[in-house]
Amino acid sequence: MAFSAVVLALASLANAAPSLLARQAITSLSASQISTFKPYTFYAAAAYCQPATTLAWNCGANCNANPGFHPIASGGDGDATQFWFVGVDMTLGTVIVSHQGTDPSQILALVTDSDFFLESLDPTLFPGLSSSIEAHSGFADEQAKTAPQILAAVQTALSTFGVSQVTIVGHSLGAAIGLLDSVYLPLHITGVTFKTILYGLPRVGNQAFADHASIGNIVTHINNKEDPVPILPGMFLGFHHPTGEVHIQDSGAWDSCPGEDNPSDLCTTGDVSNIFEGDESDHDGPYDGVLMNC
Repeated sequence: MAFSAVVLALASLANAAPSLLARQAITSLSASQISTFKPYTFYAAAAYCQPATTLAWNCGANCNANPGFHPIASGGDGDATQFWFVGVDMTLGTVIVSHQGTDPSQILALVTDSDFFLESLDPTLFPGLSSSIEAHSGFADEQAKTAPQILAAVQTALSTFGVSQVTIVGHSLGAAIGLLDSVYLPLHITGVTFKTILYGLPRVGNQAFADHASIGNIVTHINNKEDPVPILPGMFLGFHHPTGEVHIQDSGAWDSCPGEDNPSDLCTTGDVSNIFEGDESDHDGPYDGVLMNC
């Protein structure tokens, strides 16, 4: 068995161990609450489209869902660098930063390959952060590829349109990059609020990272049914999720799971206790009817 496969199996099985997190009240979102996420879901899906089409905002259904969007910049090649785009939604009153994800087989490989170890964040990109705040080295490398371009585009969007909020979205690998962006951007931009809405998010960092990611930033990470990606890398390797999980049940209900890695069987850590109980086909959605593709 390949090294990555061994780690994958061990990591997922370790998640089955009882958590020290006390079970807290699980609450279901109303239909109106669920609907508020839909514009951002389309923005996350649009990141799978070619940069030329997101820059022109003519990427089809995902672009048509948010017709008032004003693109600022886009990039990536979908191979060495994930697609990304930045622009402004004046209806929502926010800058949008969106990162492309990847298919389930690729993300499962990435979270368990030889580049999955925790490391301190680059002090040039993340000045002033404690070295105790650590992230998945592979995810950190991916985020570093586009960080300066994303920062410049966000600064341009803020100065051009005069909005005071930045919303970061992404799915899968794009969600991991987005969570790192949510820590990175506030270190370089002040006077605005940040919100992060992510889909199929793998664990990105250690406990200190998970705690820091929620400081001054509203994080929501939405997991679909039996998607195995959010339970990786394993907690026994030192990885943790931030607060803000919403778990879509098999019934279609959206449940808000308080705490970090809530062990309730209504939440991902409890429901998908190992990869053998997961279903990769759930990774791409649908999220309130939206599939993560272009």
